[in-house]
Amino acid sequence: MATDYDAPRRNEADELGEDSLEELKARRAEAQSSSVDVDETDFNENLELPGADLSNEELTVRVLPKQEDEFTCSRCFLVQHRTRLAATRGDQLLCRDCA
Repeated sequence: MATDYDAPRRNEADELGEDSLEELKARRAEAQSSSVDVDETDFNENLELPGADLSNEELTVRVLPKQEDEFTCSRCFLVQHRTRLAATRGDQLLCRDCA
């Protein structure tokens, strides 16, 4: 006998038959009434505000100097690869985003 693997699988609950209308309504009400109780004080304790004292934090990213095939955009001051160079105005180099 051939098996259709694309057909939805049926479990024991499906085979027991349909539930009564009242049971279905009760399940729906339970599912909709469940809400998460979030304490606002717990949320605020984990929130870091801008300007917080980060003097004890260490830099965990390896910083490389600008490479020979990179340039610094004169408008956004981001280091970009040479393939992102869009325009040159005098000694000012502009990336594709700023051009």
